[in-house]
Order: sequence, then structure tokens, then C-alpha cells
Amino acid sequence: MAVSLKPPPPIRTDRSNAFARNTMAARIPAILQETLDLNPDYPTGVKDRLGRLRGDIGAGALIPPLEAEGASDYQQWLRALRQQQDIVGAPVTWHKAEWFFAETYAYRLLVEATRYFESRRDPFAPKKQSELRSEALWSLVEGALASDAAAERQVAQAVVLDLWANRIDLSYAASLERGAESAPEDLLVDDSDDLMNYLCRSAPVPGQKRDEGTIYVVADNAGSELAMDLVLADRLLHYVTDRVVLYLKAHPTFVSDATPEDVWIMLGEMKRRGGASAQLAARLTANWESARLLFLPHQFWNSSAFLRDMPSELSDKFNAARLVIIKGDANYRRAVGDCLWPADMPFHDVMSYLDAPVLCLRTLKSDPIVGLPSAAIAADLDRSDPTWRVNGKRGLIQFKPQSSNSQQVAVSGKSRSSQAMTL
Repeated sequence: MAVSLKPPPPIRTDRSNAFARNTMAARIPAILQETLDLNPDYPTGVKDRLGRLRGDIGAGALIPPLEAEGASDYQQWLRALRQQQDIVGAPVTWHKAEWFFAETYAYRLLVEATRYFESRRDPFAPKKQSELRSEALWSLVEGALASDAAAERQVAQAVVLDLWANRIDLSYAASLERGAESAPEDLLVDDSDDLMNYLCRSAPVPGQKRDEGTIYVVADNAGSELAMDLVLADRLLHYVTDRVVLYLKAHPTFVSDATPEDVWIMLGEMKRRGGASAQLAARLTANWESARLLFLPHQFWNSSAFLRDMPSELSDKFNAARLVIIKGDANYRRAVGDCLWPADMPFHDVMSYLDAPVLCLRTLKSDPIVGLPSAAIAADLDRSDPTWRVNGKRGLIQFKPQSSNSQQVAVSGKSRSSQAMTL
């Protein structure tokens, strides 16, 4: 097995990291206020609870436990809160905690305050619906479906489009305003060739365990990015694999993160648009009906746990997979431990806790980053663009092949040319 690296300590919400502190002191309170503004018909009790939560987070008050002791994740969050007491010392406040815990838990308290689990009313639905109606989204879809390139090129194009659609993040204006168009220099790491070489030589063989041929996609945002996730899933199912699993949030979070409900809303809108979009929706629906395509929620993706600590029902599947695709900035933070590694720390070393091949597609909206070709690149960017780590301009396509004992699977795949996909 690969040697596990000891990560640096996770970023905290105290003044040791300006972006994390601003997120808790300003950005999340503003999101809570916007949620109130966009849902004027919420009952008075819900409005009061959201208002108190907004004020407490902005002021750095004590972080409370969940109110609903009967909630399925109550004990999970209580343990996480107690772990924070061990890590940062009591009292644990919104401005004195690990950032990944504080941010994910803030959204969990938001859905509790809005009584989402009783009403199933998405507090972020107005923002999601606004983007779903935007012509920018549908132009992106139509462009993605218009390609008549060769198979390998279609898959590679879908990967790139899925990366830059990650900029369309409804919780972060600095990234959202940039749109999905990019310049070549915006891509800091591009492992596309290694990815495509791996996919070309790793087709599943008859009798192989089903999970060994599965591609897992850990989704991030709804709207434009989810549409590109679905385009990528369509391309993968057509050219690469017999099974794609799209992992989604178990409840609304981070404003625009995708839930299964968002998938079905997107598919319904694609059908209404007609043309190529409707044809895409029909293919995806048929693949869902035959269980070649799955839309699975899991509370882990809403939790404050890092990927290296995922439960065995996920890690066992991931470690046997053909490929694991991790989407977006928050999932990247989860994958690398939300800490400040040296920027040139090899990506495959940081991700060595997973045996499976891993692809990360992420536009930068927070400080953690690994895998740059050299530390000099980070130093140059620090001088030319001091906010390069957080402003959503730049992106990463980072690929890690199989690790340690599973490496032989990848090597042996070279002799499978008769079964490999035609790319």
C-alpha cells in the first residue's frame, strides 16, 4: 500500500486565514440574508430562526448542537462538534473552529431552520430556478452537444466543459461572474492526456466485478455544472463504461450544490427545451431506467468529514472503481484535507489513500492546492494576482492512476485491446 502522508492542520476560521474568516463573518451571513429575501413567504418562525443564525455566525457566537435530536444525522454532527472542542479548545465559536466543519455545519443549521426535512422546500430554489432559465446555461448545453468530433475528442471536450462549468457557483459571485469561458493560461494543471490514455486501455472485461467498471462522479453544483455532469455521463456511457454513479448531496447545501431533486428538475427542463437537449434527457432517462446510470444521495457529502475518513460503504466502492471523478472546490477541499500543502506537493501522493484512479475537476475558490509543476508557479501568481487561489479564474484537471496493489490492474489493461473502447 502507498505510504500515507500526514497532512498539515486544516484551515481555521480565526484570523490565521483571511478568506475563511471572511466566509464566516460576511459571506455566509449574506447568504442567509439573501435566503430570507428570496423566500418572503416563509413563516415568521422560520424567518426568526434564520435571522438569529445569521446574526450568530456574523458575530462569532458559540456553535450550538442541532435542535432536532431525532434527526438521522444528529449524533454525527454532535460527534463532529465535540471533536472541534478537542481540536481548537472550548468554547467552539463560528470564528474559532476548523473552516470545513464550520461552513458545512452552517448549511446544516440553515436547512434545520427552514424545516426542509419536513417540507422538502429547497431554500435555494429561487436562485437555482433563475439559473435554470438563463440562456447562458442552454447555450452551454447546445454547444456541448453539437460536437461531431471523434469519440476520444468528445470525451475530452466533455471533461473540459465540466471543469469550467464549475465556475457557475451561485454562492460565490467572484467566480460566477467569470462564466464558463476560459483562456488557455487559466488551466494550471492539465492531465487530460494521462486520463484519456488510461480510459483507452482500461475497458472492463467479461466476468469483472461490476464496481470495477463503474465510474463514480461526486457532483458539485446544480444548474450549468450539473448539465455538464450529465453531458459527461452521457459520453462516458456511450464510449467508455457500462455504469456511471452520480453522487449527490442528501439535502440542499452551499446554495447551488446538486441533490437528486435537482437532477430530475434538470432532466424535465431538458425535455421541455426539445431538440438535442430532449434527446440527451431521453438517453439519460433510459440509462437510469436500466440502472446503468444512478443518482445517489449520501449524507457523507453533506458532512464535515474529509474524504480519507469516508465510511467503508463508500471507500470499498471507490477503491474498486474504474475511475472516481471529484468535482468542484468544496469536494477538492474534502479530498486534500482542507489544508495548506506546499503547492507543488504531488497530487498522487496526497491522494494515495485511495487505490482507485482519481480525477479532480476544480476551479479555484479557496486556498488549498496541490500538484502544481513547481513552487515557482505559485510564487509568480502570488505576485501577479494575489487572489489567484480564491477568485475562480483558474482551474485544474488532475489525474492520479491506480495506487500500489491496484496498479497491476492498470498495467494489465494494456493487453485488453480487443475489449477496450474505440476512442
